[in-house]
Amino acid sequence: MRGRPKAELVLAQDEREQLQAWALRRKTAQALALRSRIVLSCAQGLTNQAVAAQLQITQQTVSKWRQRFVVQRLDGLLDAPRTGAPRTIDDAKVDVVIARTLESVPRNATHWSTRTMAGEMKMSQTAISRIWRAFGLQPHRQETFKLSTDPLFVEKVRDIVGLYLDPPVKAMVLCVDEKSQIQALDRTQPILPMAPGTPERRTHDYMRHGTTTLFAALDIATGKVIGQTHRRHRASEFLSFLRTIEANVPAELDVHLVMDNYATHKTPAIRAWFARHPRFQIHFTPTSASWLNQVERWFSTLTQKYLRRGTHRSTRQLEQAIRQYLESHNADSKPFVWTKSADDILASIQRFCLRISNSRH
Repeated sequence: MRGRPKAELVLAQDEREQLQAWALRRKTAQALALRSRIVLSCAQGLTNQAVAAQLQITQQTVSKWRQRFVVQRLDGLLDAPRTGAPRTIDDAKVDVVIARTLESVPRNATHWSTRTMAGEMKMSQTAISRIWRAFGLQPHRQETFKLSTDPLFVEKVRDIVGLYLDPPVKAMVLCVDEKSQIQALDRTQPILPMAPGTPERRTHDYMRHGTTTLFAALDIATGKVIGQTHRRHRASEFLSFLRTIEANVPAELDVHLVMDNYATHKTPAIRAWFARHPRFQIHFTPTSASWLNQVERWFSTLTQKYLRRGTHRSTRQLEQAIRQYLESHNADSKPFVWTKSADDILASIQRFCLRISNSRH
């Protein structure tokens, strides 16, 4: 016999099962599958030459992975970790980029872009983009906020959220508000319909044909909406809408109305009407906290789905379109699901207040 004697290769049952699983792979990790087949063949007592001929590989390859397995067992068949190319941007430079992004602005702009920051730091635009993505920095974006200064903010939040999460028995909770100044707009030229590879096109300018106001009351239990349009937005129109609500709610149910602090909702005539209808109970949202009123979310859906891209050549046509949307919505309505408790909301606002109180802007 020629050559060095080969170490004995004996497989444990769990090793054999793992090697068979790796060897059966058809699409991924083919290098690992081949190594597993080498070891399984060697375990049958075949010589390196026979295994090489069977698998159509070189004897050196068979010898390498046989020896690796004998010494390191299953771990020896896995690829060793690779170091890759050395870093060209160290942590100190990354810190400088982040600090410059957060604490300064360019001389000729209000915010940094990847190009301006790359020029400032003498780095590539791709490197700046990777650093910003890694740390969640988006200088081009800006969001708005406004905190309520209502002295009864906490009490009102607990009151309204309590209605949403635990509605009273034998009562209907309605979120009421007005979407005013809805414009009947028509484009100055015909709209070009969408085609393959081409989006719908419309002129940037438009013609106004009047405005209307939508009064809406959202039932939080069913998602249905009681709606009414009026050309004007006064206490008399709101009073007419309250009578519509009165006619649409069964007489045996109490009515809880969630409303904002708009002056129209607090006139002497409105107060007198509520005094004559004791089954109506009013829950005012805190000032600058319209997000507590669920009907605002419904107004947003109405705008996105129906009004923003609609064209109407008259106020009457606009009002007819709104009524059609109401009928369609109520035929297949679904309520919004309120998930946050009052404690969760207040804790979130507290965290936000702490953030802005530490801001240097």
